[in-house]
Amino acid sequence: QGMEQNVRRIIKALNECLAALPQQQLQRVTHIGISGQMHGIVFWKKDKGCKWTEGGTGPTFEPEEVSHLITWQDGRCSPTFLSSLPLPQSHISLATGFGCATAFWYLKKSPDFLKSYDAAGTIHDYVVAMLCDLKKPLMSVQNAASWGYFNCTNKSWNTDILEKSGFPVHLLPEVGDPGSIAGTTVCAWHGIPKGAKVGVALGDFQCSVYSCLTEKTDAVLNISTSAQLTISMPLGFQPPETPDPSSAVTYFPYFSGDYLAVAASLNGGNVLAAFVDMVAQWTEELGLQVQESAIYTKIINAALAQNDSKLSVHPTVFGERHSPEQLASVTNIAVSDLSLGHITRALCRGVVENLCSMLPVPRLLEAGVRRVLGSGSALARNQVLRQEVERVFPFPVVYGKDVDAAVGAAMVM
Repeated sequence: QGMEQNVRRIIKALNECLAALPQQQLQRVTHIGISGQMHGIVFWKKDKGCKWTEGGTGPTFEPEEVSHLITWQDGRCSPTFLSSLPLPQSHISLATGFGCATAFWYLKKSPDFLKSYDAAGTIHDYVVAMLCDLKKPLMSVQNAASWGYFNCTNKSWNTDILEKSGFPVHLLPEVGDPGSIAGTTVCAWHGIPKGAKVGVALGDFQCSVYSCLTEKTDAVLNISTSAQLTISMPLGFQPPETPDPSSAVTYFPYFSGDYLAVAASLNGGNVLAAFVDMVAQWTEELGLQVQESAIYTKIINAALAQNDSKLSVHPTVFGERHSPEQLASVTNIAVSDLSLGHITRALCRGVVENLCSMLPVPRLLEAGVRRVLGSGSALARNQVLRQEVERVFPFPVVYGKDVDAAVGAAMVM
């Protein structure tokens, strides 16, 4: 059930992206805003986290004594394991893939692993720490809340609760406000001058919302790997002290002390990817070879030819945080609706309806929502998904080309 990624490959990709940008523009950069996927955790040695080398476009850093990134999709913390952990003092329920839950898993299952490291953070906190040579990692309230065992009201870790369970609290980063400066670059970085100000790393979801949400009457719908539907809470809103574990809505810290009400589904574009992977496996078992990219194109075109489907797909193949043991199901199966087009159409509708069931239309109307802003790679690439969004929501739907976490992080800075 593990889900890990190679940090060296991630930083290599980051370096390649920066090296491809115009040098003349990079030399004018004064502030760097950074965002990335929340919940995940990386461990490293403070004094050996990276080494700076001279590249083709100037100095750059490469990871040294760094673990893999254990991502938000990591599933090794079973409901039974999570129930064995102390109850957090937080408004957010603990779930598998959360940084503190993952650290607890290593503490109990592989304690020697943790002895190799003395610092931890999200992948984007790691980048900030390396750029600024921070002696102790610094993370935003947004990222800290995504790890669990963090109290957003007093902006502090549940250190007393954690210490009693033997948790390695020395690994926990310091926490700063979103939008604050973490430090300055210790070297010129691909031509970006030494001394450029680096913001504390921000949550990708909050930055995606920040890049497009201008009106309190807008709801933001994002479908990429996973899926989220969010509305902004009124000024001064404070989340309940303790979470309702069965609630599908979570309150994410935003900017300037504000909160977002978020239905964060684990089932988005990854469901369609799993379906395509299944089709590819079936064709291979039949002795045929079809590229997955070709399958995507064909199933979407087939679904566009089917305006409706009687099939009902509940697509929670990855479970949900508020219901981790929930699996997917297909009902109302008729012989007339077994084509790829019917199934794909029903699957796309299921993804949208599942999200809508988590933050229902009556609640959106109650919050004064007048428009839905659509974003995310899955929504951008899949016309069938867009059609189903427009079918399910009784609001005008606008798709923003600039709805993007990187854009949002840059805007904050």
